[in-house]
Amino acid sequence: MAASGSLKRNLGLWSIVGLGLGYMTPTVVFDTFGIVSGETSGAVPSAYLIALIVMIFTAFSYGKMVKVFPTAGSAYTYTRETMSPGLGFLVGWTSLMDYLLLPMVNCLIARLYMESLVPDAPPWVWVVVYTVVMTGIVTSSMRGTANFNAVLLIFAVTMVTLFCIFAIVNLTNGEGAGVVFSPEPFVHEGVKLSTLLTGATVVCFSFIGFDAVTMYTNEAKHVNLMPKAIMLTVVSGGAIFLVASYFAQLLFPDNSQFNIVDDPLPEIGFLTGGHVFQGFFLAAAFAATIASGLASHASVSRMLLVMGRNGVLPRKAFGYINPKTHTPVFNIVLVGAVCLLAMSFSLEFISALINFGALIAFTFVNLTVIAHYAFRTRQVVDFKTAFNFVVMPAIGAILTGVLWVSLHETALIGGLVWLTIGVIYLAVMTRGFRRSVRSFDDPEADAEMSEPEMPESAEGAGAPEAPEAGAPVRD
Repeated sequence: MAASGSLKRNLGLWSIVGLGLGYMTPTVVFDTFGIVSGETSGAVPSAYLIALIVMIFTAFSYGKMVKVFPTAGSAYTYTRETMSPGLGFLVGWTSLMDYLLLPMVNCLIARLYMESLVPDAPPWVWVVVYTVVMTGIVTSSMRGTANFNAVLLIFAVTMVTLFCIFAIVNLTNGEGAGVVFSPEPFVHEGVKLSTLLTGATVVCFSFIGFDAVTMYTNEAKHVNLMPKAIMLTVVSGGAIFLVASYFAQLLFPDNSQFNIVDDPLPEIGFLTGGHVFQGFFLAAAFAATIASGLASHASVSRMLLVMGRNGVLPRKAFGYINPKTHTPVFNIVLVGAVCLLAMSFSLEFISALINFGALIAFTFVNLTVIAHYAFRTRQVVDFKTAFNFVVMPAIGAILTGVLWVSLHETALIGGLVWLTIGVIYLAVMTRGFRRSVRSFDDPEADAEMSEPEMPESAEGAGAPEAPEAGAPVRD
C-alpha cells in the first residue's frame, strides 16, 4: 500500500444507470411479493407507486446536490458540508449500515437459491464461493464490473418481460382476475392507507440503488451525467417494479396459491409458465442477484474509500487505491468478509436493518437542499427558486420521514443500536465532541482520488454548465 493510484473516469451515462438498476435487482419484486401482498391485502402495485413517488422527490434532491458536491460521499458529504460535520458523520454512519449489508443480502439470496437446487450441500460452501468470485470481479476493474453487470441485467429484464407476456396470456384465458386491465391491484375493498405505507417501507428495499450511483461520481466521464443518471435509474426501476407487480397481482390476487409466502419467486415462475419457464426465471433471479451484488459491492467500497481519504477511517488502509486495477482493494476485500456473515443471519432481519439507514439518508438529502440553497447560499429569491429548493425537497423529506416512522419495530431497534455505536465512535474520534470531524469533502484528497473529467461530448451531455452561485470553490 506504499503507492496508491486513482479511480479511472471511464463510466458513461448508461453504464452508471445499468449499475444502479443492477443494484436495485429487478426480480426482487417477486421475492418480496408474498410478504407485501399479505401486508397490503393484495395491493402490491400501490405500495410500489407510493415508494416511487417518494423516491422521485428524493432523486431530484440527489441531482441538485451531486452537482454542488461532485464526490462519492453522497448523503454523508451533503449533510457534513451543509449542516454540521458531526451530523454528517452520523448520517453517513447509518447509510454505511445499509451499504455494507446489501452485498450480504445478495449473498444470502444466492445461498437460498443454491440450497433449493442442491439441498445436500452445506450452505457455507455457497457463501464462500459467491464471496470469492464477487470479490475477485470487483477487484479486477470498474469497467469490467460494469460490463458484466450489464449482461446479467439484460437477462433479468428479459425474463421479467417474458413473465408479463405469459401473465397476459394466462389472464386472457381466465386465470387469476381474468382481465388484463383493472384497478383492483391498486385499490379495492379492504385496502387501508396505513397498510399501504407499511408495504411501501418494505418495497423501499427494492429502490436502494438509485442513490448508490452517486458513489460512482469520481468514475463518471463527467459529473454533469450524474443528475440524469440518478433520475433515469429511479424512473426505469420504478417502471419495472410497477408493471411486474401489477401483472403478478392480477394473476395472484392473494397468497393462497403459494406454499412459501416469504419468497414465492420459484412458485410464481412455475405457476405462470411451467417447469421450463421456472428454470429460466430462477436463472434470471440468480443473474439479477449477482448483478446487484456486483453493484453494491463496488459502491460501498467507494464510500469507505472517501471516508478513508478524509481521515474519518484510517487512511492507509481505507484510502488506498491499487495503481494497476484503479480499485480500492482493501475495502473490496473487507466487504467480502462481511458477506461471509450470510452464513448466520436471516434475510428478513437484514432487509429490515437496511431500510432504516436508507430512509434516514434519503430524508437528510432532501433537507440538505433546503440548508444549502435557502440558508447557506441564500439562492431562494422568488417563487421558482422557492419551489425548486424548498417546497420540492420539503415534500421529499416529509414523505421519507413518514415511511421511516412506519418501519417495523425490528428495523427501528436494530437501527438505533447501530446509530448508538456511531455516536460512541464519534465521541472517541472527536475526544468527547471537543474537536471537529475532519472535512469530508477534502479538495486535496478528492483531486488525488480520480482522473480529470472526460469531455462531455462523448456522452452527448451538452455544454458544461456554469458554476452555481454560492457553490464551493476548489483550490
